[in-house]
Amino acid sequence: MATTAGTLPVKAAAAAKEESQLAIIARRFMRHRLAVFSLILIVLIFAASLLAPVITAFPRDAVDVSTSARPAPPGLVDSAGRTHILGVDHIGRDLFTRVLYAGRISLSIAISVVLISESLGVLIGALAGYYGGWTDAVISRLIEFMLSIPLLPILLIVSAILIKTDAQLPLPDVMVNAISAILLASEREAQKVVVLVLILVVFGWLGAARLMRGMALSLRSQDFVESLRSLGASDTRIILRHIIPNGLAPILVNASLSLGSVIILEAALSFLGLGIQDPTPTWGNMMAQSQSYMFQHPWLPLVPGIPLVLVSLSFNFIGDGLRDALDPRLKR
Repeated sequence: MATTAGTLPVKAAAAAKEESQLAIIARRFMRHRLAVFSLILIVLIFAASLLAPVITAFPRDAVDVSTSARPAPPGLVDSAGRTHILGVDHIGRDLFTRVLYAGRISLSIAISVVLISESLGVLIGALAGYYGGWTDAVISRLIEFMLSIPLLPILLIVSAILIKTDAQLPLPDVMVNAISAILLASEREAQKVVVLVLILVVFGWLGAARLMRGMALSLRSQDFVESLRSLGASDTRIILRHIIPNGLAPILVNASLSLGSVIILEAALSFLGLGIQDPTPTWGNMMAQSQSYMFQHPWLPLVPGIPLVLVSLSFNFIGDGLRDALDPRLKR
């Protein structure tokens, strides 16, 4: 009996050691109820926006000519017996349909911007931190210079030049067609989305680059990096296989928080008329269209405003949950 009792703690310890780091992170994240709820909410909203053609009974830009009340409140029934769940806008287009399509475009822009900018920032920051010297000095001065530029005025100017002048990027037809199919938009609208994504990426990689630079500076002096060098591993292998993976924890948190910021920034540009233009729906330009009618129809700005706020808050809660889950100082 004594032997059996003595082996129980050993088996428990062995089982605890077998638990992977990913499982530990997932378990910590699941403790953050708001983060879990936010993740489920984001998945549901994004899934609904992707299934918009199936969920909705109206085409995106279809005008209901059977009603003269525009905007019309939720629950309006057209001549064919179809219900406008959230009403119609000032032109007569179904708001429920457009808010789903807007979510598809707004979320696609945010995810694309964050993926591209974080990847670019991670690579540049890793190079600066690993090599140091003049490489670090040049990249650090560039980051400091770009951070000193007031973001919103520059974005307004650049967006006005590129968006308002119908700038066409020399993109392959395959890429344009793919983007158009994903967004369920025309090729011209897809070009506008790409232009806005590139504008936001230009200023979006700076935070990730600074975080990864700091991680690379601390990691490059670790014993395992010296061992890899002594074994003849190339700098490329060390950076891509060891420096970047070991420094990803703060990058993941930064990316989740950046998603909410990009959503708000895109909505602000579209609200000011310098982002995605009508008839392409985004939550920002839907709010801009509702401002002329909001005193007579106060529910109108809530249609795009509520999902915009919910998605932004959800990304912030997910970032909080990831920060707690990836913190090595927390107990298992």
